[in-house]
Amino acid sequence: MKFGVVVFPGSNCDRDMFDALHHDLGQDVTMLWHKDKDLSKFTTDDCIVLPGGFSYGDYLRCGAIARFSPMMQSVIEFANAGGKVFGVCNGFQILCESHLLPGGLLRNGHQQFICKNVFITNETGNPYKIPVAHGEGRYYADEKTLDALENNGQVIFYYCDEKGSITDEANPNGSTRNIAGICNEGRNVFGMMPHPERACSAVLGNTDGQEILKNLLMATELVS
Repeated sequence: MKFGVVVFPGSNCDRDMFDALHHDLGQDVTMLWHKDKDLSKFTTDDCIVLPGGFSYGDYLRCGAIARFSPMMQSVIEFANAGGKVFGVCNGFQILCESHLLPGGLLRNGHQQFICKNVFITNETGNPYKIPVAHGEGRYYADEKTLDALENNGQVIFYYCDEKGSITDEANPNGSTRNIAGICNEGRNVFGMMPHPERACSAVLGNTDGQEILKNLLMATELVS
């Protein structure tokens, strides 16, 4: 299987994602330019990744312009056909702007940019230490959508404390219901605000991100 990492003007985590997938996980990775639109080399067994950064300078809204790039038109078609798409931080924002994921990302509750390590957890209850770096990372959706996400098991990560407890104090940005990442109903489109690709190297003293990527990819059969 193959991975394609889309590069927008303003992307700043594209190489981090490439290194994590290629060097740490040993995957076949291709960089994809935002003005191109050819995904003919990819099948629905492959995965397109939207990395973090500040696509198009975050003008209008985060991800609002990137959503209309030539490559994103192909990514939307790819996802609708059942292809796997994974967005991190700005990539998550772009997925919501593209309506591939429900809800949206708002300004952080404290109205400040945040850059630090936080803890997130999934259905296992195990805490993972992963960096965040965003100014508009507060996930929001209406109550009906939130209920559906949780009832369908579409919330893939919650913000938690170092013991795995989901508390208000552990929420770094005011995200509704402590949500840090979600997927679509078809479970082929995933988005999360924290950066697992920034925690994949032992040199950095933290490989929790590598475990998250492995678990997420294996859980969605992206890695055989």
